[in-house]
Amino acid sequence: MKSTLRSFDIAHLAHVELLTPKPVESLHFFVDVMGMTESGRRGESVYLRGWDDYEHHTLKLTASNVAGMGHFAFRATSPEALQHRVGIIEQAGYGKGWTDGDLGHGPAYAFTTSDGHHMEIYYETEWYQPPPELTPSLKNQAMRFPARGVNVRRLDHLNLLASDVTALRVFFEDVLGLRVTEKIVLDSGAEAGVWVTSNNKTYDVAFTADHYGAVGRFHHVTYALDSREEVLRAADIFLENGVHIETGPHKHAIQQTFFLYVYEPGGNRVEVDNAGARLMLAPDWQPVVWTEIERKKGQAWGLKTIESFHT
Repeated sequence: MKSTLRSFDIAHLAHVELLTPKPVESLHFFVDVMGMTESGRRGESVYLRGWDDYEHHTLKLTASNVAGMGHFAFRATSPEALQHRVGIIEQAGYGKGWTDGDLGHGPAYAFTTSDGHHMEIYYETEWYQPPPELTPSLKNQAMRFPARGVNVRRLDHLNLLASDVTALRVFFEDVLGLRVTEKIVLDSGAEAGVWVTSNNKTYDVAFTADHYGAVGRFHHVTYALDSREEVLRAADIFLENGVHIETGPHKHAIQQTFFLYVYEPGGNRVEVDNAGARLMLAPDWQPVVWTEIERKKGQAWGLKTIESFHT
């Protein structure tokens, strides 16, 4: 079969900026309940990380009048890859221009997706250097295991909503060079959801149809845990801390991810998951297509998708 590899310019999903109208409460959630570690502050933003994220941060939490996503970013594989990809973005007409970077990373090129989501791409990054009290016993992990709350390990993926799923799929394939691993195609032929990756993970970004026809909306950000048991334990921790559990724990049919969705105090949906050992190693991997009737069966073990999940 023909290779479906598209580009090696993009290394991985690097970070997500969440906006929160309740910055104090949101910070408590991510630090004390999720078990993340603060790595810096600048202006109205606090920078956070999972215990095995290698970069300075993977979450930028910014005080705002409204909840939602400020932007998300990819790291390029090299300075040359960054310049090459920026040229393609500019030629496609989505570019906004260069910034000086941010706490933890160097110059970044800002742009939007075809649906209006704000993005950045950069290469220069600050590898996290733990202080003595957070230095791990095993030097091949980023920091000491915090043993606090859910103890999320690393940023896993991001889910977006799109007014035009097909256009956004073409954007991620042709403009950013990612490849599709799975997708939903309705009986009408319309694409209702797509999962894309820049590496050997099953997906870095997913996007599904916005049932309200809005543009540029955020759905959720996901942090990874090491096992299904840790996801179950997270449910108990959320329960004891008064965190609203929207759906799960359960297993997705698409990508087979074991999931749990909650809302943080600022109003943003957050997922913790375990993806098992699934990797996209085949260079000629062909996208798995899910039909409308298959999706109506619900998740892997029959759990129906609740209506609030479409908001």
